[in-house]
Amino acid sequence: MTVGDICNRNVVVAPKGEMIVDAAKRMRTSHVGNLVVVENRDGRHVPIGIVTDRDIVIAAVAGDPDHINYLLVSDVMTSELVTATEQDSIEAALKKMHEHGIRRLPIVDATGTLVGILTLDDILRYLTAQQSELVAMVVREQQHERQYRP
Repeated sequence: MTVGDICNRNVVVAPKGEMIVDAAKRMRTSHVGNLVVVENRDGRHVPIGIVTDRDIVIAAVAGDPDHINYLLVSDVMTSELVTATEQDSIEAALKKMHEHGIRRLPIVDATGTLVGILTLDDILRYLTAQQSELVAMVVREQQHERQYRP
């Protein structure tokens, strides 16, 4: 199983020149906690950063409130972006997320084009499903053994 198999393919994106207020509104209407910041390169969305709801809150609360209406996504985004390829294993992606202290990992294809985003929630759902399948298999084996026990 790879990250491409479990990542969310519906990624909400933003250009770096967008006003932070507009980005925050899109986050609210899309029910997401982050936007992947992209540049359009030859018709491809190439990720260059990420902005989270936390980034926006810190900029608004810790910064000058009068300037919030003038801030751009590029002013608050994390530009040292960590990504994974859709062929990476889930274990490798989880290790990368842990090493960098991040909860969201943009997924790119072989050309560097954004194809999805992997979150800790995605990984948790996958691991929970795997564990549930394992438990069901053990229960079936135990029931089978009881049926055929002398």
